[in-house]
Amino acid sequence: MNAFLDWFLSGVGSVDPVLRVGLAGLAIMLETSVLVGLVIPGDTVVLVAATGTASTEEYIALIVVIIIGALIGESIGFALGHAFGPAIQHSKVGKWVGHKNWKAAERFLEHRGGWAIFISRFLPVLHSIVPLTAGITGMDYRRFIAWTAPACTLWAIAYVTVGRTAALTYEQLSQSLHFAGFIFAGIIVLFIVVMALVKKSLERYTKHHHDDD
Repeated sequence: MNAFLDWFLSGVGSVDPVLRVGLAGLAIMLETSVLVGLVIPGDTVVLVAATGTASTEEYIALIVVIIIGALIGESIGFALGHAFGPAIQHSKVGKWVGHKNWKAAERFLEHRGGWAIFISRFLPVLHSIVPLTAGITGMDYRRFIAWTAPACTLWAIAYVTVGRTAALTYEQLSQSLHFAGFIFAGIIVLFIVVMALVKKSLERYTKHHHDDD
């Protein structure tokens, strides 16, 4: 385990910091703007990038870039939804997303408004289609960005912090503990489990309001 993690972390760390941070920001931007998030999970990209942060400056820079990338991506998604919403929904990609998911996003926005924007950042599928749906339904952009900005900030801080904490913990313990790799894995797995429980709770919350419709 330690040998593999040494190889993995050194590989991530060897990537130029500007390139690593830039690619992570680009991935998050694409995630919510053109439905890439339905294929490439942004949380995985951010966790991997975060393990390579070698300084406080890199840590802060990654958080800032992830937030900016998310906001740009969601703004693009909002604009595309506003301009081409029906065409996107009836395109091959839109049909692949599924009529049920589009309707779920629309009903959730109708029921919860700004809270739906905030919560969707933490939910699979919905976090990729809600920005588009917000544009389609004619939500005011300033209201949209006011709700998504704090959600993107909280999301970025959580994922980057966990990735960096796991890597730093491993680096501090790897020379003295043979099972340091399992501690690294434990931190990541615990966070994933916690986030899965949070997502499950939020999904039940959204389903409750869908069923009330």
